[in-house]
Amino acid sequence: MSLIEPYGPRDALLVVDLQNDFCEGGALAVNGGAALVPGINAEIAAARKAEALVVASRDWHPVDHVSFAHRGGPWPVHCVQDTDGAAFHPDLALPADAVRVSKATAFDADAYSAFDGTGLAGYLRDKGIERVIVCGLALDVCVRATALDARREGFAVRLLEALCAAVDPAAEQEVRQALIEAGVEVRP
Repeated sequence: MSLIEPYGPRDALLVVDLQNDFCEGGALAVNGGAALVPGINAEIAAARKAEALVVASRDWHPVDHVSFAHRGGPWPVHCVQDTDGAAFHPDLALPADAVRVSKATAFDADAYSAFDGTGLAGYLRDKGIERVIVCGLALDVCVRATALDARREGFAVRLLEALCAAVDPAAEQEVRQALIEAGVEVRP
């Protein structure tokens, strides 16, 4: 059962970074990441049934990406292109026609938002999308950046908070407040 019935053809469900390296056992695991998969799969099914667009973003870093600790960045090596860690979670039911958006692909620039340097906003506008429904990992990093950028790009945005997990659970209230202040509808 979907959390936000009904979806419509002017909606895009945007699943953020549900990749192996961000789930338990991964290089940058978010506690509870894998547990989100069944709920997100239900959202994907509901979105497809209503002819909404399904989009999945992923970190897709080159070897020696600027965000890695050995290059002076804040993160351990994670989501390196074409590795098992960069793959979507194996139980994620992404349809073949889901739009896959790769971000942070340059050696010298990081990108947390699915909209940062990807052309996603223009693509969604071309498809007639008016509302973006966001879920995934991690709430306090890439989900936050993606939801805020979707608002800045003029889309109505709904966050499915129950289908997100944070790197730092203590940051959840601050993230929720920042999103609400930006005009994001936060759905528990």
